[in-house]
Amino acid sequence: MIINVICEKSGERIDALLAQSELGLSRSAASRLLEEGRVTLNGKVLKKSYICSDGEIYSADIPESSDCALIPQDIPLDIVYEDGDLIVVNKPRGLVVHPAPGHPDGTLVNALLHHCGDSLSGVGGEKRPGIVHRIDKDTSGLLIVAKNDASHRALSAQLSDHSLSRVYFALLNGRMKEPSGTVDAPIGRDPKNRKRMAVTPSNSKNAVTHWERLANFQSYSFVKCRLETGRTHQIRVHMAHIGHPLLGDSLYGAASPDKGLEGQCLHAGGISFIHPSTGDKMSFKTDLPDYFNTVLSKERRYPHEPQKDNNISHLRGGRDRPSGSRGEHHPRRRLAGRRSAEHDPRDHNHPGPPRHSRLDALLREKVLEKIGHLCLK
Repeated sequence: MIINVICEKSGERIDALLAQSELGLSRSAASRLLEEGRVTLNGKVLKKSYICSDGEIYSADIPESSDCALIPQDIPLDIVYEDGDLIVVNKPRGLVVHPAPGHPDGTLVNALLHHCGDSLSGVGGEKRPGIVHRIDKDTSGLLIVAKNDASHRALSAQLSDHSLSRVYFALLNGRMKEPSGTVDAPIGRDPKNRKRMAVTPSNSKNAVTHWERLANFQSYSFVKCRLETGRTHQIRVHMAHIGHPLLGDSLYGAASPDKGLEGQCLHAGGISFIHPSTGDKMSFKTDLPDYFNTVLSKERRYPHEPQKDNNISHLRGGRDRPSGSRGEHHPRRRLAGRRSAEHDPRDHNHPGPPRHSRLDALLREKVLEKIGHLCLK
């Protein structure tokens, strides 16, 4: 099958261009095509180091999909939607998407082979059948899987033109001062650590992340991120770049993981795309996973943030204690008529004693309930 690819920007290597095109190839799959002499320009076979020029049209000879040598494995799948062209899967945290060094099996691909049999696209290569886009091992949430090559190419094209949109929820270290913002900073391989990506002007690609603060807590922020591009580790790199690395992210944040966490608190909570066969707009959303709710239930919302907060400013209401607590002991009453040696109630720079435990419990319950609604908006 011959597919034409047009260069829209000069200066990029041909293997990189093919990997970003609507072909949906990985960088290694694109390199194999070039090594096999399957990519030409005006009949001339190109090497993978060829530098592209604006307006050039390349012909890529895509071989028929070969049988996958991977072993199907009966691994439970949380299938959100499925038809003859695609599957939308809610990937749990800790599951690797496709085989890689150190993870030869036990991956999402092995589970998909067991579930789908031969009904997976082969465009992504032998090790990535059906995989249109990836999320990290310790990131949970929604993924699209293509069942045939036509659907794979159509969905990959939507990734390129941004008509396929993805929404993520993240917990960040520190409190975000602004209600929303955009990080527009190029991402490339970290020259000092090849296992990391970094914001860098050299050997990098344009990357844009839009974020919105949903709530501030005492030591972290809960945010929603929308990707305009899809670079490796993009949200993790961009949030660390602005001084708020993801909670639990030992690669871009603290070297020691946060207590009780085994990876970054990042969840792909929403995805929208055009169905490759019907042309219908498809949108799917999923609830926050248990590990998110566990963290959110442990801390109170930051007591001194401005009352005008995104969508949840009304959670405090107009009271300092829950209804039905009249006559019960309250910390403020102990201060009536006298001053504490540790705290002067007129000192607004001191946060004072913690709120009543029942109020904390009620507030946490309301926050979690409201967050559930936000994730479904």
